[in-house]
Amino acid sequence: MNKRLLPLAILPAAFIAGVSFAQFPVLDMVANKVVQKYEMASCEQLWMKKGQPKSAEEQRVIALLRSDPAMRTEFINRVAAPIANKMFECGMIP
Repeated sequence: MNKRLLPLAILPAAFIAGVSFAQFPVLDMVANKVVQKYEMASCEQLWMKKGQPKSAEEQRVIALLRSDPAMRTEFINRVAAPIANKMFECGMIP
């Protein structure tokens, strides 16, 4: 590719990526909170919380994610790897 055209090709991609992250500002906060919860919790804490009922706030977020497929997809894309890694470390998944 011509070196002069490379910045023109990168600029739209960067803009689209920026728009997708700005699309769900509340999602940023919630996803960061969930990831932080898993990263800061010990395995024992996660095992104890596994069977407990969800708080009212968690239930509202879950309802919102169920009603908005695009937001749900973005949320899962952000939290899946950190949660799966922690659960693997704790022996919660094979």
